[in-house]
Amino acid sequence: MKAEKGITLVALVITIIVLLILAMVSISIISQHDIINYANNAVTGYNEAQTEENKALDNAVKAMKNYENPKASE
Repeated sequence: MKAEKGITLVALVITIIVLLILAMVSISIISQHDIINYANNAVTGYNEAQTEENKALDNAVKAMKNYENPKASE
């Protein structure tokens, strides 16, 4: 008899079941710990900080231009 190689149907079903269990656990952890809202709050905070930094840089550039050529601002 020739030995057959490959994945059996039982091994394939067990693998799919394990993956489904892992997915269910991951989804429940994400929903219980509210990770999505935490990430959204982090993005909002980052965007606000970026806006403030851009304003500060714009003010610094204006101050440098006034320092280089004070008569241009008059």
